[in-house]
Amino acid sequence: MFPKSHDLSHPQFLSKYQQQSDFFDNLCLSIPPFLFQQQVTDAQFNFQNTDLSRALFSGNLPTTPPVTLQPMTCRNSSPGHMSDAPMSFRARKRLSVESAPHDVKRQRFHSQHTQTTVVNQAVPLPGGCRYFFPGSIQSPLFNTRNVQDLGGCASLLQDTIFPDLSETTLPVAKDKLSQQVLDLFQVYQQKNCDLNRKELCRIELQREIQHIFPRSRLFLVGSSLNGFGTRSSDGDLCLVIKEEPVNQKTEARQILNLVKNLFNTKLSSYIERPQLIRAKVPIVKFRDKVSCVEFDLNVNNVVGIRNTFLMRTYAYIENRVRPLVLAVKKWASCNDINDASRGTLNSYSLVLMVLHYLQTLPEPILPSLQKNYPESFDPAMQLDLVHEAPRNIPPYQSENISSLGDLLVGFFKYYATEFDWSHQIISVREAKTVPRTDGIEWRNKFICIEEPFDGTNTARAVHEKQKFSIIKGEFLKAWQVLRDSADLNSILSLRTTTHQK
Repeated sequence: MFPKSHDLSHPQFLSKYQQQSDFFDNLCLSIPPFLFQQQVTDAQFNFQNTDLSRALFSGNLPTTPPVTLQPMTCRNSSPGHMSDAPMSFRARKRLSVESAPHDVKRQRFHSQHTQTTVVNQAVPLPGGCRYFFPGSIQSPLFNTRNVQDLGGCASLLQDTIFPDLSETTLPVAKDKLSQQVLDLFQVYQQKNCDLNRKELCRIELQREIQHIFPRSRLFLVGSSLNGFGTRSSDGDLCLVIKEEPVNQKTEARQILNLVKNLFNTKLSSYIERPQLIRAKVPIVKFRDKVSCVEFDLNVNNVVGIRNTFLMRTYAYIENRVRPLVLAVKKWASCNDINDASRGTLNSYSLVLMVLHYLQTLPEPILPSLQKNYPESFDPAMQLDLVHEAPRNIPPYQSENISSLGDLLVGFFKYYATEFDWSHQIISVREAKTVPRTDGIEWRNKFICIEEPFDGTNTARAVHEKQKFSIIKGEFLKAWQVLRDSADLNSILSLRTTTHQK
């Protein structure tokens, strides 16, 4: 599943001793002439009318048995909605690129076409169930063996990160609020067909990009794979050109310009409006008209690959984590504080805030994985080994038996009344708060959340005092209302959000 390419277990990147000093002189040798001639050609993998793609987009692969989460069943759910005309534009109206801050990623949670009921592809497969994907793919995230299916071009995938399936089932709700949190999770967690659409696009894009950069690999990262994805989650892609760092102001932008030109020419029949965003980590934003998924593609931002597997491990070592995270993300979205492009919190920061809270309870529900298993999350680990690291980490046995409802109320209380925003940094790496320093990442910042691998501030988009005050006010209001009502409807409209799916 992450990522699935032919030789990804052993990436064929050139070593630093093999690479030429003039990096782009060598890269340009592989660029097809049509990128310079700007001739629009038919996409080589226009697969939207094939039986296979229809099966993928509907989530009804002929050889794929459905996943049933235990012990809960999905309530108030409906099948994912897909357009009868997949080439039509279905995205909501967006702000212009020029009007958005260039150091943040846009969050989209209000599209009426993107939120639907879900069953997460990342859930370990019970009862020997398997998934099939197109392309001759070897997935390092799973133990795999090739099979002849779907035209002889599929791989048999089995999640073996957490072999004890009983530890990955959902918790049992014994009160109304906990049941509401579980119901919300059942409705909005990412469904199989959502991931299939993203993965099929990734496979085909990698194939085309490798015509320009033959030794590159395209990774699907972020919420699509880390266990915290919803049906409204965009696809995040990381294009790895070489193992050495890439200068994000020069090399990355030149590489992304070539990718953008590829999208505008050869792939223009199904890649819509590719735009280069000159951010701290530049990205190409685009929409796949076939799958109706929006993507952000970066170059060599490998910290996203590392934290995807770290977050995924946190998501599955304790069965209360994913429902709680999703409830918080939905609350933040409904209350307009989950949009980094507008100066509020991005989803990654919200996830880290939940994990930190669960780590700092008097009886912790989560440990620090990086402290307990430093060899598994070594920030210097080679990329072709990152996927193997979490395989043998067992579920965390916590003596804290708090319900989902109690944990949700406690989460809001912690950030409304206990956490010291002015003097503390949230550190999931340390499983505690750490004092603010005078470093550039923390100086004059309203919210400080440490990225577990590179130490940057994931909440740097919150740079206005007014927005910070709004965020704190929402935490306080949510705690007070939820404490008194014990009803999830009091802080977000379950009926409204269910209809938005």
